[in-house]
Amino acid sequence: MDKSEYKIHIVGAGISGLIAAKTLEERGYHPVILEQSDGVGGRVKTDIIDGYQLDHGFQVLLDAYPQVQKHLDLDTLELQAFLPGAKVFVNGKSSVIGDPLRNSSLLFPTLFSGVASFSDKLKIFKLNQSLKRKSLDAIFQSESKSTLDYLKAKGFSDKVISQFFKPFFSGIFLEPNLGTSSRMFEFVYKMFGEGYAVLPKAGIGAIAQQLKSQLQQTTFKFNTEVKSVLDSEIFLANGKTLDTHFTIITANSNSLVGNLKDAGVTWKSCYNLYFEVASQDIAQPLIGLIAEEEALINNIFFHNTLETHSKGAHELLSVTVVKDTDLDGVQLVTQVEQDLQKCCNITALQHIKTYHIANALPDLEHLYYDMSPTETEIKPTVFMAGDYLLNGSLNAAMISGERAAQGLIEKLEGGAVAEKLTSEYI
Repeated sequence: MDKSEYKIHIVGAGISGLIAAKTLEERGYHPVILEQSDGVGGRVKTDIIDGYQLDHGFQVLLDAYPQVQKHLDLDTLELQAFLPGAKVFVNGKSSVIGDPLRNSSLLFPTLFSGVASFSDKLKIFKLNQSLKRKSLDAIFQSESKSTLDYLKAKGFSDKVISQFFKPFFSGIFLEPNLGTSSRMFEFVYKMFGEGYAVLPKAGIGAIAQQLKSQLQQTTFKFNTEVKSVLDSEIFLANGKTLDTHFTIITANSNSLVGNLKDAGVTWKSCYNLYFEVASQDIAQPLIGLIAEEEALINNIFFHNTLETHSKGAHELLSVTVVKDTDLDGVQLVTQVEQDLQKCCNITALQHIKTYHIANALPDLEHLYYDMSPTETEIKPTVFMAGDYLLNGSLNAAMISGERAAQGLIEKLEGGAVAEKLTSEYI
């Protein structure tokens, strides 16, 4: 059978699914992606509302991710870089802390910042240097403890943990207590140190759109919900049945097949609220961290400090909430507006939209950097992909998509071919 004649279906047009399709295309296959929504990206999407460019949840791209450098044309994305630091709001005051070795404008604000003592700043420098020398394999094979316990073991003061590390990494890990594995902390910290946090000029959704544009032999079927997957058939929610030779499932595989590896996976959620405001209270592209225990909000960002395609009439402010809350929509907006006024002296002009990202990140106890293609096989003709198999990152989503496609290729072309492909990706 010619490669183009194989019926290969990918369930889900998120990053894992797009990378799986890309990997299959490179070997001459013509996959079909089944996506229940009306577009690609999964959690990596951008809306345009009232002229404003709104990402689904405040997200940044770490350009040092190895898979990002491989799969994306970073120049075409017109990446806009954040400054390597943050503005911390605590007790009615604010101060800036950052890496002056990477941006000289942060030197004096960091030196005079009360967030970290001289001893803490020296420890931060030493941590940067040690993680630059530590390989990714070594990070994911090291002892796993909570990030909070890790920082305490490194000798950081309670003050710098509560006023910098906790609000900064709570916004990344989407949990307020730094209970996330130290492996993830070291991985993310290393990536921040080796590159920059960036956003495409057209928003985070431009990443998925670029991957889609690279696919020339892939068929997309949007608004197509999959109900279940068998060895050679796919049952759709509309009652139709598709014949398939192979299927890659990139999300909710347990509900589609049953009794699978993701059966016990829980997900972290967050709220992301966008507001119009009159002016930028942070004039540089710095994330604002709210280091107030009683505050509901975790971080803020003024998007117009970066160059974007937004054409709204005022400044655009993003606010992230990671703490659990039972407030309804109106109550949540009211509480966030009160926090902005009290903690940051920011008055919102207009609430634009609230996103509740229910499945924002997988809540994983055991984290891994990579996996073999054979580990993605759950049945002889069914493979799985998704960041929940490794760690909650865009890099992991890309790796899992590759590995699932390689596992499928191994079935069709033999182990030697798949082994060669895997070695080329690592």
